[in-house]
Amino acid sequence: MNRLINWTTLAASALIAVGLSVVPAGAQEVRQDLQDIHQDRADIRQDNRDVREDRRDIRQDTNDIRTDKQDIAKDTQAIHQDRTALQGARQQMRDAYKSGDPAAIKAARENLQKTRSALRSDLGERRGDVRDLHQDRQDRRADERDLHQDRRELRHDVAERRARQ
Repeated sequence: MNRLINWTTLAASALIAVGLSVVPAGAQEVRQDLQDIHQDRADIRQDNRDVREDRRDIRQDTNDIRTDKQDIAKDTQAIHQDRTALQGARQQMRDAYKSGDPAAIKAARENLQKTRSALRSDLGERRGDVRDLHQDRQDRRADERDLHQDRRELRHDVAERRARQ
């Protein structure tokens, strides 16, 4: 009988100890937990928006790079044409000097000057397009770094939210 009383007393005290340790959380703690959950959801939504925006920026930079490459190809073609025209203008100048006609020499000089200025203009455009290409490549690299950072933040926020649940 003594054993039965000891076991009953032990079981009752264990139930009381368990019951006291499972005291319901206070209203302030519940409110804070809800605020944390809402903030986590907002962080995750913002991270998803950032990832989408970074992807859009990368696509735009890729299109800009493609356009710059096309512009460089067109400028290079124009430069080749201008160099061919410059050789023709120089030959025209030689022929004008051989003929000795002052009007032909003047016309050949003007043609040579126009051809040189067109060549310089095309060279300047190509240099500008090359600079644009380098800048667009740097922008794309920066956007790719941002995308990786935003993905890391998203994974961190999701893991943090799961840990709280």
